[in-house]
Amino acid sequence: MGRSAEQQDTEKSAVSIRINISNIFCIKHFSAMSCTSYLRPPRPKSMTHASNWTDEVENLYRFQQAGYRDELEYKQVKQVDLIDRWPETGFVKKLQRRDNTFYYYNKKRECEDNEVHKVKVYAY
Repeated sequence: MGRSAEQQDTEKSAVSIRINISNIFCIKHFSAMSCTSYLRPPRPKSMTHASNWTDEVENLYRFQQAGYRDELEYKQVKQVDLIDRWPETGFVKKLQRRDNTFYYYNKKRECEDNEVHKVKVYAY
């Protein structure tokens, strides 16, 4: 059965209102970044699993433990520019999960050899 003209007009106006509200939200709260980059975060082109431990794998391990794909996703979700790092090693020191719980990490390596193969390395 077809919808009445009144129902179709109501649906069209609801869609345009949603679009307008989301654009206003982006412009108001994210003036430094474009709406499209907030609404559509970059997606990885490919993913592999790490085979050897490196400093990069260590940091990816920490981001993934906290529930993020990598540093890029963490910065987008949490709207931060800088991440707390240990000055001696450059490893991530502290991350905030999506539920606002903090994870604190040691200066030394935390990703054991038997965990390395679980770390996902994304390419953009």
